[in-house]
Amino acid sequence: MVDTRAGFVALIGEPNAGKSTLLNRMVGAKVSIVTHKVQTTRTRIRGVCMEGQSQIVFVDTPGIFRPRRRLDRSMVKAAWGGASDADIIVLLIEAQRGLTEGVKLIIDRLADEMPKGQPVALAINKIDRVKAETLLALAEAANSAYPFARTFMISAEKGYGVADLREWLAAKLPEGPWFYPEDQIADLPMRMIAAEMTREKLTLRLHEELPYQLTVETEKWEDKPDGTTRIDQIVYVARDGHKGIVLGNRGETIKAIGQAARADISEFLGRTVHLFLQVKVRPNWLDEPERYSEMGLDFRDGDV
Repeated sequence: MVDTRAGFVALIGEPNAGKSTLLNRMVGAKVSIVTHKVQTTRTRIRGVCMEGQSQIVFVDTPGIFRPRRRLDRSMVKAAWGGASDADIIVLLIEAQRGLTEGVKLIIDRLADEMPKGQPVALAINKIDRVKAETLLALAEAANSAYPFARTFMISAEKGYGVADLREWLAAKLPEGPWFYPEDQIADLPMRMIAAEMTREKLTLRLHEELPYQLTVETEKWEDKPDGTTRIDQIVYVARDGHKGIVLGNRGETIKAIGQAARADISEFLGRTVHLFLQVKVRPNWLDEPERYSEMGLDFRDGDV
């Protein structure tokens, strides 16, 4: 009988380091939203990856940054909570940006707060964008700052080096039974994954500040006898002016967002989806505990 392994791997790093892209590459499906804007991942999305007889459960944490608002504080607390609970941590840094002040703060906190003996790997991402000598110097500087168990040079977007990282993680996990069925790729409820996919399209379409002032909730989900699914979602915004921006001229913006989200959700579920979006103004949604619960965050973590 072949021994099985299973464990949790936390991907941590600054916003926009490529954590969600790496998670999706590892799992082979879109389970975490990916945009060019920072602070996109709000929940600790778990993606499940099989490598030989090992089941790697990835925890894609929100990017770690200096929090300013309650939501920010809850996100950062969730990120560190995901790291401390994991069997292995992977710190992802962007090759072009190198050892920023933010990365140095993360390394300091790793040294001070993470459980002793917990393996931490360094993954330098987007290696296709810098020269080899720059990469080597960055790896040397990072390993001088922290005793990483291994250093990997990867491109999460193109897939370079990802297989080596996955194999190493699989071998380092503790022996034990798998946590999930072999064909399961994420442990988030489908309702939440669908809401995240719609929020991705909103984030891509709208200007800088607005995406952080809105959230998406799946209100209804109905699997029809003909094999299709009807999904009703609400986009909550903080101000009346935001509602107009989300709707767009004659509803064109929300219509385009809905079409793009429906295509992604349909592809993910493998069936035809009918998606209906409503936009509602809730001025204080950022201070409502139930909104945080919907995002998988703890409202109390945002307390000063």
